[in-house]
Amino acid sequence: MDVFSDLVRGVRSHGSLFGVSVLRPPWDLRFDGGAPLTLCALLSGAARVVPQDGPPEPVAAGETVVVRGPAPFRLTSEPAADVDPVPWRPGRAEPGSAPPGASTLVVGAYPARGEIGRRLLDALPPVLRVGGGESGDVEDPVLDHLAAEVAVEAPGQQAVLDRLLDWLLVCTLRTWFDRPGGRPPRWWSAQRDPVVGEALRLLHTDPAAPWTVASLAARTGVSRSTLAERFTDRVGEPPVTYLTRWRMTLAADLLLERPEATVAQVARRVGYADPFAFSAAFRRVRGTSPSGFRRAVEGPADAGDPRAPGAPQRGWTSAMGPNPSTSAAST
Repeated sequence: MDVFSDLVRGVRSHGSLFGVSVLRPPWDLRFDGGAPLTLCALLSGAARVVPQDGPPEPVAAGETVVVRGPAPFRLTSEPAADVDPVPWRPGRAEPGSAPPGASTLVVGAYPARGEIGRRLLDALPPVLRVGGGESGDVEDPVLDHLAAEVAVEAPGQQAVLDRLLDWLLVCTLRTWFDRPGGRPPRWWSAQRDPVVGEALRLLHTDPAAPWTVASLAARTGVSRSTLAERFTDRVGEPPVTYLTRWRMTLAADLLLERPEATVAQVARRVGYADPFAFSAAFRRVRGTSPSGFRRAVEGPADAGDPRAPGAPQRGWTSAMGPNPSTSAAST
């Protein structure tokens, strides 16, 4: 499994809040925060995204915007709306064509599950915008499929929309990471190195295996010194250090998702036969013991903090925007 596939599995549309709105200008939608990641695809019309901290950015038909939470932001009609912002809520527009001059907006407010999702979010800017043709195609097949699906109502539609949103998110992030002059995270660029990319794939496919620099070097067909130097140069840290941090990320999620599991059981799942060695590594990486981490996070989660790893996704706005033709529905 490659790094990106492993990280993006922590952010999926199943369980997200979903909405399709047909908006006649002027309109102004307020997203009050709480969602770790919000994807907005503008199928028709024109808009601008207004982050809490930062300048407004125009959004054209066929463009997709991804906003990293939990800070609030707004989407307004273009030119600027002279109306009071109204909270967005999940819902479905009635199937059919948008009237002339209207904007058709598809929104997915994603939960980010645990520490795996958090590592992907940490690699993203507060706002990123990708045009429909940036992948090299004149038409965007993902948006074409999405527009066709929201225009009708058919059995199994919600399952189709879930998968289309996942598809759109993955394609949007890949296009943004690969944009000319961009500064993608180091693990993204490292995946294209034939040696380092293979080493990363091995570590993510079987993180609990007893990997050493020597065993990784043997599997990738280079010497130990070559692998260590090349991996550190491309990724920014040595292979074993990277593996330890990834194991602790997996362990953190296991501690929260499986409260019945003992520390020894979690240790074995991530490649440690000795729970004391695992606890020492966890404390070194996370700054607290496994048990202490579990206790500390259970408090915020019980309080409904959507930013806490494993916490229930609460506090997402649910109110109708202006002039939409919607009926209540959510993923």
